Amino acid sequence: MTTTASVDDALASFREMMATDGYLLTWAEAPGDKVVVTIAATEGACEDCLVPLPIMTSIMSKALEPTAYELERVELPGSVH
Repeated sequence: MTTTASVDDALASFREMMATDGYLLTWAEAPGDKVVVTIAATEGACEDCLVPLPIMTSIMSKALEPTAYELERVELPGSVH
């Protein structure tokens, strides 16, 4: 039997890492069993700590593999959706 991780569990370590650098990682369901991951800067966030969007997209896609969801997109501070 294959166990499917929850999105919260799959993203927990990334949420903690982001918080250390002053970022808030949240997610929301999107149509078609997809997820939108949003990373928002808090006051005093480390401006140089985020990787570029294509790399973050790859990281989040891989993190979601054990879940029943796929990544729709990642939204970074200042990105246009």
